Amino acid sequence: MISRGGSSLNPFSGPRASAATLRDRAEEVAASLPPLLVAAERIAATVAQGVHGRRRVGQGETFWQFRQYQPGDAAPRIDWRESAKSQRLYVRETEWEAAQSLFLWRDASASMDYSSAGDIPGGDWPTKRARAELILVALACLLVRGGERLSLLGSGMAPISGRIALSRLVELIEHDGAHAASARAGLPVVEPLPRAGQLVLIGDFLGGLEATSKVVSGFAAAGLAGHLLQIVDPAEEDLPFDGRVRFEGIEERDNLVISRVEGIRDAYAGRFRQHRDGLQQIARAVGWSFGTHRTDRPPHLALLALHAALAPPRWHGG
Repeated sequence: MISRGGSSLNPFSGPRASAATLRDRAEEVAASLPPLLVAAERIAATVAQGVHGRRRVGQGETFWQFRQYQPGDAAPRIDWRESAKSQRLYVRETEWEAAQSLFLWRDASASMDYSSAGDIPGGDWPTKRARAELILVALACLLVRGGERLSLLGSGMAPISGRIALSRLVELIEHDGAHAASARAGLPVVEPLPRAGQLVLIGDFLGGLEATSKVVSGFAAAGLAGHLLQIVDPAEEDLPFDGRVRFEGIEERDNLVISRVEGIRDAYAGRFRQHRDGLQQIARAVGWSFGTHRTDRPPHLALLALHAALAPPRWHGG
């Protein structure tokens, strides 16, 4: 209420005033949100229309699915009504309602600040780091909707759930102070984490395969499942340049001049594929999943594939 000249004015008294005030407040709140979170929410909303929650089998009362009876299943779990529909026995599985801890990480090293958009006619795509952070926060939006607990790996923050988790995540990403050392390393530091948690590591992973394998193996040996998402610039994969080109090192500060870059394109493509195959083998060796994304392609495609990779396999009976 606002008092003016002995009378009281209520800004919410009429439909028009109420709608206008609500709109102004909504715009004010939206303006205060970090642009990264706003963009991530938009991407997550697109993907959320085509995915289901990350439900898992386990103790609980909510029905999840039927699956075929296996030796060792308790007889009371058999659903005779469903089994009567076919020649097979089926058991009911309930949803595991306990939230899982997920640790998210993105490479914040100097190489991730690269974008070839300015060097290629018509190029309009972000840096690798901007795309990695967008996908990471969009994934966090989906995970929070599913009731999961999450944290930014290396930040020291305990896994939390709800909208506060998104706010804290964005704060940590935009202010690297607490985890700058591990962020600039190009690979995360292996640290003690709760068993049965999951990791999502997003970066270009263009460094040595041996170093990547050591990190992945270290986490896997501690009982953590995970997913690697490699993000590359289109120029890093296609090498679309011609003539004399000077390549400037970002992290190692070495420069290389090639007089006819088109002459090495095929050999370069072979080395690039070999490196990517190596990353896939590293992930596969410990039961992790591996995906790739180019910054000139829509981010929701990578998010959809990543969310599907994190979900446990489901079997539909009947």
